[in-house]
Formats: sequence, structure tokens, C-alpha cells
Amino acid sequence: MNWRAFTKKLLLANGRITENETELLKRAILEDRKVDREEVELLVELKREAPMVHPEFDAFLLRILKSVVMADGAITDAEARWLRKILFADNQVVKAETKFIEDLHREAKSFGKEFEQLWKDCTQLQGSQLHG
Repeated sequence: MNWRAFTKKLLLANGRITENETELLKRAILEDRKVDREEVELLVELKREAPMVHPEFDAFLLRILKSVVMADGAITDAEARWLRKILFADNQVVKAETKFIEDLHREAKSFGKEFEQLWKDCTQLQGSQLHG
């Protein structure tokens, strides 16, 4: 059985991810106290495919994403490209995502040019969405 596909089918059956489903996902993902990229990718796919997700799902996704990217305190160019792919998947940047990038920018011990550019793009795009 393909557990990933089964999980997605169950969670997306009604077209949305509810607060209760978010809580179930949290328990399942945090159960072993280790979060990996595969688990983050599942959450990203769920967000991308669900017409509606509960705000707590979005908050959980960003917390998990931060824990994976900031595991060593540094943001590599590869991690920055991965973040860009995730954040720009829907061709927009919402306020919570901009705040997320700003927090990473402030908290990271180090980061490369790719992340610096991502930070600039997010803050500029957010500004143009607010004013334009």
C-alpha cells in the first residue's frame, strides 16, 4: 500500500484540511520527535492540493519547515532554493510567509546569496501585493 497516497486521499476527501485533521497530522509527524524533508513535502503537497486549509495547518507547516531548515542554524543555497520552490508554488507570498522568511533572516547564523535573494524577493513581493 502506498501510505502517502492513502493519507492524501483520506485528508483531501472533503476538499479541506480541518483543525481536527491538522491535530492528527501534528501528532503523527511529531510522534518520533524528528521531522524530515519527506514529511514537510507531504504537508506542502496537502496544502497545494487542498482548496482550503485551516489556519493552524499553515502555522504548523511553517513551524515544521523552520525546524528542518534551521536544524544547524545555517541556511544553505540548496535549502534556500527548496524554500523558494515551496513558498512560490502558488505564485504568491502571503504575509505569514513573508514574516517566516524575515524570522529566518534574523535568526540564521549564516545564509548564502540564494537566501538573501529569496528574502529580498519575498519582502518586495509582499510590499507590491499590499500596495499594488
